[in-house]
Amino acid sequence: MRLSCLQENLAKGLNIVGRVAAVRSTLPITTNVLISTDEGRLKLAATNLEMAVSCWVGAKIEEEGSTTVPSKLMAEFIASLPNDKIDMTLSAKKILTLKCGRFEARMTGVDARDFPPIPRVESGVTAKVDVAEFKKGVSRVVFAAATDESRPVLTGIDAEFDGSVLTLAAADGFRLAVYKMALAEPVSQKVKAIIPAKTLSEVNRLISDGDDAISITIDTQKSQILFKLKNIELVSQLLQGTFPQYSQIIPQSHTTRTVLDVPQFQMAAKTAQIFARDGGGIVRLIMTPGGAKTPGRLSITARSEEIGDDQAELDAAVSGDEAKIAFNGKYLLDVLNVLSEDQVALEVTGPSSPGVIRPVGTDNYIHVVMPMFVQW
Repeated sequence: MRLSCLQENLAKGLNIVGRVAAVRSTLPITTNVLISTDEGRLKLAATNLEMAVSCWVGAKIEEEGSTTVPSKLMAEFIASLPNDKIDMTLSAKKILTLKCGRFEARMTGVDARDFPPIPRVESGVTAKVDVAEFKKGVSRVVFAAATDESRPVLTGIDAEFDGSVLTLAAADGFRLAVYKMALAEPVSQKVKAIIPAKTLSEVNRLISDGDDAISITIDTQKSQILFKLKNIELVSQLLQGTFPQYSQIIPQSHTTRTVLDVPQFQMAAKTAQIFARDGGGIVRLIMTPGGAKTPGRLSITARSEEIGDDQAELDAAVSGDEAKIAFNGKYLLDVLNVLSEDQVALEVTGPSSPGVIRPVGTDNYIHVVMPMFVQW
């Protein structure tokens, strides 16, 4: 193998695939990055056996070939080089030589034939989504997925492709987030899949300003999903199992609705969380309707027996009855941190019923939070 490419492009490509390479593994070669020539371009690939990322970099190919070298070593060395042309050659003894200006390094490679094959997803249902909408949707649900492996399906995102709509849902037993987005074109048939939350987080990280649309292919027979961007492909295993029927969890009515300014609510929740961390995570909310000349208000309090307490009062449009509810402060802050709208509505039916958070002005996102039972 003999080729040349720009340091900037190679460093970017190694950064893209490097996060997927296994840090420690029973199969040591998965800590390596696969470097190969592919139809006039340089292909980089890494896998942790659950997920694989491939990236193509522009290069001048003089001789075809492939090898694998330690991912972290390669990325750190390339990142430290000047922004100049890099010459890469592979000897018959599997030694990869890298030259850039007055810098030169040699790395012992491992035969590319020993590298796990990157799965190919060539059949199934394909959908296209606008990248900005996809990124927004993923960011609004992924944090609600469980991190505890005791119920594996809850560590994933339930994705339903139906007609021209993609619905993403995540739940961890304490909260539920559901986001609906439009597909660029209708899918050929309805399909459901549980995508690992780690996979969607990684896809979100890979999206760049140069991407217009993302192509998604779901192969339920192989239980695999493929995400295609401009010069990047990510293949992941799907999670097996049945996602809970979450529509039954979403309250269909409320007795109190409170509309608040998002930045103010976020700031009050953030200060409350500082005290709530040492007080069981409890943040208490009291919603009081306004009078003829006075606005409604929301009171947010948190208390720690050892540290002290915190209270904030916000003007709010409160309709319905006076209400009290307590949430885990982290869960409240998590959802407020992903909202870009100016206002948000909090809907409750009582201190022991789930609270519903909806951005004002949109009807494609809903967040349900289970209450905490406290002494008032």
